[in-house]
Amino acid sequence: MSELTAIIILAAGNSSRLGEPKQLLRYKNKTLLENTIAAASAVPNSIIIVVTGANHELIQKELYTESVIICYNPDWENGMSTSINAGLKKLLTLHPDIQKCIFTVCDQPYLSGAVFEDLLKEYFKTKKGIIASSYSQTLGTPVLFDKKYFDGLFELKGQEGAKKIITQFAEDTTSVLFDNGAIDIDTVEDYNNLIN
Repeated sequence: MSELTAIIILAAGNSSRLGEPKQLLRYKNKTLLENTIAAASAVPNSIIIVVTGANHELIQKELYTESVIICYNPDWENGMSTSINAGLKKLLTLHPDIQKCIFTVCDQPYLSGAVFEDLLKEYFKTKKGIIASSYSQTLGTPVLFDKKYFDGLFELKGQEGAKKIITQFAEDTTSVLFDNGAIDIDTVEDYNNLIN
């Protein structure tokens, strides 16, 4: 049996610049969140945790799937770090021996199972502790962390996200190319560009 892979989907934000929950925007007959879950579900032997915050009830109502674990983050207004924290805590309660975890967001419409597979292949090939996605001269989500970085992730504060750990441990980081990874949906204009 292949080793368990945890995928934590950060979906707690209130999409303030968009004016409606971006998690539920539709693209190609799926919501952006459903698209992310579908991509994560393509990974063999994966456990998927969706961290919700703002619009929790609305999002929960949209998730008919039993294949995901919903984790509500009551502190979502205090920044991305609180969602990373909530998701990781939930994961370690369920699977204390988990070896690795991928963090992803739900507003990258071009995300696919292949992106997650590439991260995992690179992890096993290079034995590096952090495998990030690379696009537009930057490293970002989805990003895989070996369990040796879990403590560091728990120490993130406020708006700090995974990028802080990636930068801090650059020598133990490698990346895989994620075509169109730079395309994310923050504004109405972003969404209109995507669907038109």
